[in-house]
Amino acid sequence: MTATAEQLVQRIRRLPDLDKLAVVDRILTDLDQPDPVVDKVWGEEARKRWEAYRQGRVQAIPYAKVMAKYRQP
Repeated sequence: MTATAEQLVQRIRRLPDLDKLAVVDRILTDLDQPDPVVDKVWGEEARKRWEAYRQGRVQAIPYAKVMAKYRQP
């Protein structure tokens, strides 16, 4: 982390919680911008996966089974 970033972190730590949330929200909003190249790659991957599923080359796992795996201690 650069010295400037570290200084910002220290200043943010002194802010009230609601102001910290506002800073985080703005940062996330700035980072969450569409990227046409990434969107295209994911679109192609989704089509490949859907076609593989439709052709029976992959099997789906029921939602309940997936969630049960992550709910176990």
